[in-house]
Amino acid sequence: MPSQNLLELKAITKDYLLGKTKVSALRGVDLEVSAGEFTVVTGPSGSGKTTLLNIIGCLDRATSGSYTLDGEEVGNRDFDALAEVRNRKIGFIFQSFNLIPVLNVAENIEFPCMVRKDSEGKAALRQRVVALAAAVGLEPYLHHKPDELSGGQRQRVAIARALITEPRLVLADEPTANLDSATSEQILDLMLRLNREKGVTFLFSTHDPRVVRHARRALHIQDGKMVPGELQAEALKAAGTH
Repeated sequence: MPSQNLLELKAITKDYLLGKTKVSALRGVDLEVSAGEFTVVTGPSGSGKTTLLNIIGCLDRATSGSYTLDGEEVGNRDFDALAEVRNRKIGFIFQSFNLIPVLNVAENIEFPCMVRKDSEGKAALRQRVVALAAAVGLEPYLHHKPDELSGGQRQRVAIARALITEPRLVLADEPTANLDSATSEQILDLMLRLNREKGVTFLFSTHDPRVVRHARRALHIQDGKMVPGELQAEALKAAGTH
């Protein structure tokens, strides 16, 4: 029977060379995420969270192990093939927003579709942009540049941009790190609503206990290894997230 998981990692390792020294960032990571999940991965700095998201997001390749996304083995593909998978199936939300300063809100949201050179007409794309902007509370700001927006509004633009390609998976790397408490709550509530109403699968890396409290599943990584399930609660508590 075929797997129902959206993504599966099996025995993933990632090694780097610093001069002549080998550094193991990931050490045999296994992970399964089903479609529609709202999951966070916590861990101290240097534990492997960002490396894990980079591999899942097809921004990097594992040294060894198997990675299956949406039923396709992608871990053994070259970087051009990984870029195609990334553009078709994955959206990204970054803590630094990564908006293009010379483009307005509407242009930033539609930018991934322009890069992909989709066959969709400009009028149809702009209609989807407007609808998505309205869904995240940005419709009045479509013609504003990023420097005219608050931090929370910029993150809303980043969320809409991540969703415009209708990805199977959205990865969020510390999405609340540069936001105050009230704005973080608003952004998390928005992502939960999108998860619930549109079925978008979210996978976060975070240090933020507020994000963990909103998650439906919380995992912990330490020293490049996933902490076993029975130790998750203890590890999360030790990390200050409960």
